[in-house]
Amino acid sequence: MRQAEVLYNGEKAGILTEHDDRTFSFRYDERYFLDTKKPMISITLPKSRQEYHSDHLFSFFFNLLAEGANLSLQSRYLKIDKRDHFGILCQTAQHDTIGPITVIPLES
Repeated sequence: MRQAEVLYNGEKAGILTEHDDRTFSFRYDERYFLDTKKPMISITLPKSRQEYHSDHLFSFFFNLLAEGANLSLQSRYLKIDKRDHFGILCQTAQHDTIGPITVIPLES
């Protein structure tokens, strides 16, 4: 299992988890959820206490990844299989993302 902290404008919004069976879950942080001034991170992941589950990386996070030749270059440079979307996300979405979301890998 691998996990990453999802930040919205530098504040912890939730935890993204890749489970050992290659499924994914996302749960909002309780403090973030309770603050009514804080927005949902994505229209596809509305603020809720429920844990969201998916058989593949949620499209919102997948769309933070590079495509095509840029994905291949990142994969080669980072020495991560280009099909390891979670691994690449954790390494490339820590800084300088478009928009307010950053993804920080958590040590296991």
